[in-house]
Formats: sequence, C-alpha cells, structure tokens
Amino acid sequence: MMTRAAERNTRAIYWASGIVSICGIIFEVLFGALGSYILGDGVKQYTLTISLFLTGMGIGASISEKVMKKLILAFVLIEFSVALIGGFSSFLLFSITAYLAPGTDAFFLYLVTLLIGGLTGLELPILIRKANEIGVELNRSTARVLFSDYAGGLIGGLLFVFLLRPKFGLVKTAFLVAIINAVVAVWVLWLFQKEIQQFKRYFIVGIAIIILLFAGLMFGEKIAFTFEQKLYRDPIIHSEETAYQHIIVTKRNDDVRLFLNGSLQFSSTDEYRYHEMIVHPPMTLASDRENILILGGGDGLATRELLKYEDVKQITMVDLDPRVVELAKTHPDIVKLNEGVFEDKRLNVIHQDAFQFMEQSDEWFDVILVDLPDPNNESLNKLYTVEFYSLLRNHLKPGGKIMIQSTSPVFATKVYWTIDRTVKETGLYTENFHVDIPSFGNWGFIMASREEIDLNKFQLEVETKFLTEEMLLALTYFGKDEDGTFYDSKGRQIELQPNTLIRPNLIEKYSESWSHY
Repeated sequence: MMTRAAERNTRAIYWASGIVSICGIIFEVLFGALGSYILGDGVKQYTLTISLFLTGMGIGASISEKVMKKLILAFVLIEFSVALIGGFSSFLLFSITAYLAPGTDAFFLYLVTLLIGGLTGLELPILIRKANEIGVELNRSTARVLFSDYAGGLIGGLLFVFLLRPKFGLVKTAFLVAIINAVVAVWVLWLFQKEIQQFKRYFIVGIAIIILLFAGLMFGEKIAFTFEQKLYRDPIIHSEETAYQHIIVTKRNDDVRLFLNGSLQFSSTDEYRYHEMIVHPPMTLASDRENILILGGGDGLATRELLKYEDVKQITMVDLDPRVVELAKTHPDIVKLNEGVFEDKRLNVIHQDAFQFMEQSDEWFDVILVDLPDPNNESLNKLYTVEFYSLLRNHLKPGGKIMIQSTSPVFATKVYWTIDRTVKETGLYTENFHVDIPSFGNWGFIMASREEIDLNKFQLEVETKFLTEEMLLALTYFGKDEDGTFYDSKGRQIELQPNTLIRPNLIEKYSESWSHY
C-alpha cells in the first residue's frame, strides 16, 4: 500500500507527463509553422519538423538509459532547458532570418527541433522510472504515463490550431508554452524538495527563468517585429497572425503592399495592371455577365473592376480567410484602393475553401475569376488540379469564360505551362496571356472556355488605366525562353503532364523554379 504522500506524488507525475506532452506537441507544430512561414513549402517543412522531432525523441530515449539516479532533478533540468530553448526559438529565428546569411535560419530551426525533440524523449522514461520507484508496478506506470503523454499530444495540437496561433501568434505562443514548462518544473521541484540537494538554488533558478520568459512574453513580440521589418522593404503598418496565414501590410509614400505568408499580393502602384487583366478580357468575351464568381480576391480589387459593368447582378466571392476581407473592409488605405466595394449589395462573401465550395455549389456562372495564391503547398496545389478545373467547367455556363492567375511564365515557365496543360485536360479551350507588372515581374494568365476563344471580339466598354483593345493580342505572344517548349538533355522534346490530386507534380516544379529568384 502506498502512503498518501506517495499517491500524491504519483498523481503529480501523471499530471506533469500530460502537461509537458501538451507543450511538446505545441513546440513541434510551432516549428512546422515557423518553417512554413519563413522557409516556404509547408508540406516539406512540416515533414522535416516531424521527422527531426521524432528522431530527437528517439535519441533522447536512448540517452535516458544512463539517467538512473536523481530522477526528479534530471526532469527539472530538462524542463528548464526546454523552456529556455523553446521559449526563445521563434524570437531568435526571426532575428537570424533578418540579420544572418541565408540558410542559417533553416539550420537553426532544424537544430532547435532536434534539441527539443531530444529533451522531450528524455522526459517520459525518467517519469516512468520515478513512478516505478515510488511503488507503482512498471507496466502500470508505463501505461499511465504514456496515456497522459498521448492524450496531452491531442490537446496540444488542438490548442495550437484553434487558440494559440490565431490569438497569440508565433512568438508569444513559444514564450507562453515555455512558461508552462518552467512552472511544471518548479511545481515538481517543490513537491519533491526533500529529495533535492541545494533545493533553494534550483528553485531560485526556476523562478528566474519564469520571470525571464514572462519578460519575453510581454516584450518579445515587439522586438521581433523590428526583426520582421528587416524582411520587408517598406515600413510595416499592419501585422496579424490569423488561423490561416500571416498578414502584413507595408507602406512607403503612396505604395501600399499586402503580403500573405511573406508573398506579395499587390502593390498599390501597379495593381491595376493585374486586376484589369484578370477581369476585363473574360468579362468582355463572355456571352453574359450577370452572375460572377471570384475565388480568392479578398482584397476587393478585382471586385472594383467588376462593378464597372452595370449589367452585373450578382458577385459571389469565396475567400477562405475572413480576416483578409475584414482588413479590406476597414483598413483606410485598402478601402481607398478597392473603393469600398464591400458595401455594394451585389457582392456576397463566403468564407470557405474554394474546392469545397465548388463541390457543394449548384450555381452556374457566366464568368469565373480564379484569383488565388500560387501553388506553393499542398493546400493550394489542389486548386490547380484537373479535378478542380473540372469543377469550374461544370459550373460554367455555355458562352462563359474563366480567367486564372497562373504565376510567372518567365520565372516559373514549367509551372505556367503545366497549369495550361492541366486546364486543357478537362476539355476546355485555353488562351494564354502575360503582362509586365513592375512589383511582380512578368505575370501570366490563362483564359478558359467551353468554346474556342476569339480574341478579335475583345472590345473594352469601361475605363481602364492600362489595358487597351489593341494590346490584347500582343499579350498572347511569348518569347522563345517562355513559350512552353521544353527539351531534355538529349534534345528530345518533353511533354508536360497535367497536375492532379493523385500526382501533384506542380509543387516540386514551383519550388524548383522560384528557388533561383
């Protein structure tokens, strides 16, 4: 029979196991999110993070065989280490990205992931041995500690996705979770103080670590903001972490720029070139234009161009992130650009994944504008597949037109022509365009239709700043280095394959293309 003190201490070990496992899984997904934001290619970064974290846990579990004495002190020191390394991880990563050579940030992130994984792997065997030492049978202590660990992992993942990342952001989340690790260590230290020589010294160290981390929680994000400012040419006037992405707005003189996860979405100095091109050709060539669908476009700039047509009766905008739309509704600089389009009763905004919307909708549209971010991760890749374009085709009225932003045919030539090949795989006819946008470079668009496209029918009916009737045909001509003809090392012509959900070949092409720029 265990004494009351032994039972109390055993319960404390189980609780400690559950809490630190919550912290461990949060750090794991936090590092994946940091890698995705700063290094790009979310699938790659999450894969590397999970792999390195689990490898670290394996190394830590192996090292734990040598820890057979002073188990509580060992656990406390491990938690102090997790708190310090994990707590300052986001803060230091932003500073390294801003000031040190490219590649250093990736090395730092992967090293920290491996270290935290190793320390996490050390925790559980030590807690299991301590529970067994108190008097719990080995099989029971192992099962209960592992249950606390796995259950805590689920809670940690849910907390990060639905609370910590959207509410606290990446820097504060790291400090907040680290404080929990340090508090657990001090709590365990207090409960087992009779077993610890120089208890007061370790207790004071623990309190000092907690105070340091609280200072990081209060001021770290503000300091990290100055690091992040180094990543952008112009002063940041708005920074926000949403449930889906990191939003940055910069401004210098009259140049307002919107960035999502570090990627430029528009510059106020030349956005009209992009939006006139994505809107007016399909609107002019479509048989009707009463019912319009925009996939993406949460900044409202494409809608501004659409509302120039008096015969438009309904515009449905499907944008996943409500915070982007809210920013476009309320930020004075962006409202000035989009001319307050969200006040127009013809516009209906739906916050939903574009793929899901197309699967569930029973509407038919005269014009469909695909104004989505580039296919740089798995979530976006599905919006550039045969399956997705087939859904668009099935919701397009006869005589209707689709216009797709399709990245740069100069910087990502294979990506652009793979998108074209993918659209054609659905049986749609296509027409190809590219236009110079100074803030983006040479940018590509693909028009698609159930019928062959006759560009000679293009007649502008509304006022524009850039686009003219005479230039449209010129925008369909591509240079030799961007015309979609590819050869292997032996001089044989290569045929590009369509991008599908089962064979997502576009992501690799995209990463390879843009790695040179």
